[in-house]
Amino acid sequence: MSDEEHQFEAKGDAGASKTYPQQAGTIRKNGYIVIKNRPCKVVEVSTSKTGKHGHAKCHFVGIDIFNGKKLEDIVPSSHNCDVPHVTRVDYQLIDISEDGFVSLLTDSGATKDDLKLPTDENIAVQIRDGFKEGKDLIVSVMAAMGEEQINAVKDISGAGGTK
Repeated sequence: MSDEEHQFEAKGDAGASKTYPQQAGTIRKNGYIVIKNRPCKVVEVSTSKTGKHGHAKCHFVGIDIFNGKKLEDIVPSSHNCDVPHVTRVDYQLIDISEDGFVSLLTDSGATKDDLKLPTDENIAVQIRDGFKEGKDLIVSVMAAMGEEQINAVKDISGAGGTK
């Protein structure tokens, strides 16, 4: 035992799991599921009847929420699947660097500089063009399983303010 003091920075997600269990039979279309260790949005669910041996099975078709790839999985309906904790946060765009990183303003007034422009070329072009034109842009950042990506943009230049 020592008398030295320890200081720890409190973090809200310390030790928090990136996923939670949910019974396969209760997961529906437009929900989220982890397939092959990737967070996916469920686009199709079909359930097979119980056979002579075994359980009813759920066939999931999901689209990876970060890279858009289609993934499939078949799970007994009574078994648990991993479901990712998916969050979406809006930030105001401050700047775009030469190497494609964006500076975002958080609600607390801090800046967030660790995100690149999205891989979706349509959204990336909207962000670049809107920024060049001096528009006030809000970007939506989706986060799941330790990954973050910009997945939407909206122009708030004309909303509420006078020009």
